[in-house]
Amino acid sequence: MGNTFCHARYRRLSRLGIKLFAIILSINVVIAGAVFLAVSYSIDRGFLDYLNQAQERRAMRLAEGLVERWREHQGWEWLENDPLRWPTIVYHELGRGNAERPSPLGEAQDFALRAPDGRFIVAPRHAEDEPASWHWMSLDADDRPIGSLGFRPPQQILKRMENRFLDRQRNNLSLIVISLGVASLLLAGCLSWWLGRRAHTLATGAMRLTRGDYHIRLPVRGRDELSRLARDFNVLASTLEANRNARARWVSDTAHELRTPLAVLRGEIEAMQDGIRPLDTDSLGSLGQEVEQLECLVADLRLLSQSDAGALAIQLAPLDLSDHLQCHLNDARRWLEDTEFRLTDDLAPSLHIYGDAQRLRQLWHNLLDNSRAYTREPGTLSVTLTREHNEAVLIWEDSAPGVPQHELARLTERLYRVEGSRSRSSGGSGLGLSIVSALVHAHDGRLDASASPLGGLRWTLRFPLILST
Repeated sequence: MGNTFCHARYRRLSRLGIKLFAIILSINVVIAGAVFLAVSYSIDRGFLDYLNQAQERRAMRLAEGLVERWREHQGWEWLENDPLRWPTIVYHELGRGNAERPSPLGEAQDFALRAPDGRFIVAPRHAEDEPASWHWMSLDADDRPIGSLGFRPPQQILKRMENRFLDRQRNNLSLIVISLGVASLLLAGCLSWWLGRRAHTLATGAMRLTRGDYHIRLPVRGRDELSRLARDFNVLASTLEANRNARARWVSDTAHELRTPLAVLRGEIEAMQDGIRPLDTDSLGSLGQEVEQLECLVADLRLLSQSDAGALAIQLAPLDLSDHLQCHLNDARRWLEDTEFRLTDDLAPSLHIYGDAQRLRQLWHNLLDNSRAYTREPGTLSVTLTREHNEAVLIWEDSAPGVPQHELARLTERLYRVEGSRSRSSGGSGLGLSIVSALVHAHDGRLDASASPLGGLRWTLRFPLILST
């Protein structure tokens, strides 16, 4: 079944290559045809205009030479007595000043000469030529007419030149178009093969992702859009792999956290059933404590799942952060009176944010529990609230023991506990700091961990202030 699916995908990709090949080839053929027609039209029209201008320039040059010769001989008798001199004169005048042979437009048969009375001194060579259709140019010497020079229109010359020039140019253009078509064929084939291969690689990778193979990585070559797509694909595969590993670790850690209170409950109940422990108020109280711990763990898990889904119930409203935090710290002092734990605070007044009073109380409670649980007595907790630009900055730091630098980034991971001096053997769900992070982000804030000058851990919380209008 899997092989059939792969072959079907490959056939679809092959059809993609064929479509790309056909589209690219068709476009190039259309362009080549348009170039052929445009150049052919340019030769027929633009070249004809050029020939008209070139023939007029040659006629003017020949006219200047004839006028000079008329002044020298004071008439046309020298030419009438020897008409064979006409080709030599035309060649000499039109070839004067350069060693180049006259072009086909400079042949003697394309020119004629008439006297002022209209008789031909040099008549058109071919009987079928119609002098009336020729172009005639007046020849003047010393302000009096001495005759007129006629030249064949380029349209008539082109009839003679078609087989020698235009057909040759069209043949050359046809060869160019054919060469362009072959080059387009090769280009379309190579490009379609290249795109088809890249698309096949992407499709194969996507298919492996759908089957759960998150180890797949695509080769990244170049800096084009397909290379960026391959890099994005690799990032997606890495993210999916990390999420799968995190989910597996999360399930395993959750099962581990639930196993302990459940094992205690089961042991206590079996001890009561076997008569080892009496079924009295103390035993039921112990069972109640384990159930309460389970309830707290489940509640924490539910809060984090709501935060992940973006469904955390939170009602933001204008709130004086300074007063709210001061009230909670005052309650904490009464709670810490019988301990060797000293609490100091320095709170800037009247810092207003958008916050949820109940969620913020839960946030302060979790931070206090974390500091109280992991700080050795006699311990110190220092809380400072200041204003920096448009933010309220809360610094919450405690005394030793501290946390290794490489462990700081993982403190807010769920069910993560630091191995060592701040690892509490007495319990704790390992979700308190994860909840702190979720609540801070729910208030559009930021949370950073660092080492404290007091020897323990420093938390820096930043909340956006309400800007006065």
